[in-house]
Amino acid sequence: MKPLQKPARLRPGDTVAAVSLSWGGAGDAELLWRYELGKQRIRELLGLTVVEMPHTLAGSEFLYRHPEARARDLMQAFSDSRIKGIFSCIGGDDSIRLLPFIDFDVIAANPKVFLGYSDTTISHLMCARAGLSSFYGPSILAEFAENVQMFPFSLEYLKRALFDNTPAGCLPCSPEWTGERIEWTQSNSTTPKAMQPNTPYLVLCGKGRARGRLWGGCMEVLEMAKGTPLWPDTEAFEDTILFLETSEDTSQPTQLLYALRNYGAMGILQRIRGLVFAKPYQEIFAEAYHEAILKVLEEYGLADLPVLCNASFGHNQPMVTLPYGVLAEIDCGSPSLSLLEAGVL
Repeated sequence: MKPLQKPARLRPGDTVAAVSLSWGGAGDAELLWRYELGKQRIRELLGLTVVEMPHTLAGSEFLYRHPEARARDLMQAFSDSRIKGIFSCIGGDDSIRLLPFIDFDVIAANPKVFLGYSDTTISHLMCARAGLSSFYGPSILAEFAENVQMFPFSLEYLKRALFDNTPAGCLPCSPEWTGERIEWTQSNSTTPKAMQPNTPYLVLCGKGRARGRLWGGCMEVLEMAKGTPLWPDTEAFEDTILFLETSEDTSQPTQLLYALRNYGAMGILQRIRGLVFAKPYQEIFAEAYHEAILKVLEEYGLADLPVLCNASFGHNQPMVTLPYGVLAEIDCGSPSLSLLEAGVL
């Protein structure tokens, strides 16, 4: 995969835009408090000013009916030179509906930090299609507005990704993790999540070291992108490290197997240098997912492909932030995942 254009690093005092590109819950009356808490944390922890686009807080019902309004917000955020970064409020399940309304030339002409995860995978693919590196990491509602405080581990690796133009180096598994879901009510906001001790990376298969450029996202969302203009040509996956995670939908292991088998049928698995798979949500189906990965790799004669599992990104917490298109290295001996270059200028 070719290198992507890197945006300028963020600095304290910069202005970032909050956007609702999928589910519009940030503007719903019962959740507005949580959006405001996330906004406050961004200001206090990162020193950034947060502004809303015209429809950021229009609410879930309006934004579901108007994907074109969501797309206009994104285009305006990229076009506005005062805005140095764009943060997704939350994921959802239908940001693919923005595709007809996206002007890729606007994104390409205005490179800036873009951050989010889950269904925001679609927006990351839009950035990549425009030649821009973006960042798979925290959202405003689900991470910045975490109960009690934002996880220090998530904050550390977010800062390294967005504010530091030197390589982040090793991205470890977080010492502790949680997949607990506590209902988003103000009365629950002071209830900490139950943490569990974590384990290191698991080398599912492969030996030695493998280098490639990062590309991937949420497995279920990537399935919606296949066959659209967002999906890269098969040749573009040459020398790529594919990173995948599964969502809180807890997809059946057969769904992962079918998706990976499709990657093999398209010739993608044969071109990548390695695979990094996140700890599944709440560790549900973890062993069955691993079995599905091994089965598909064996089917395509790729049983020696380096595969790391248990990575700390995606729908559990805390998380690292992954920059698209940067050179990364899997070391099966350590085991470890390292970023060999920065994601920002």
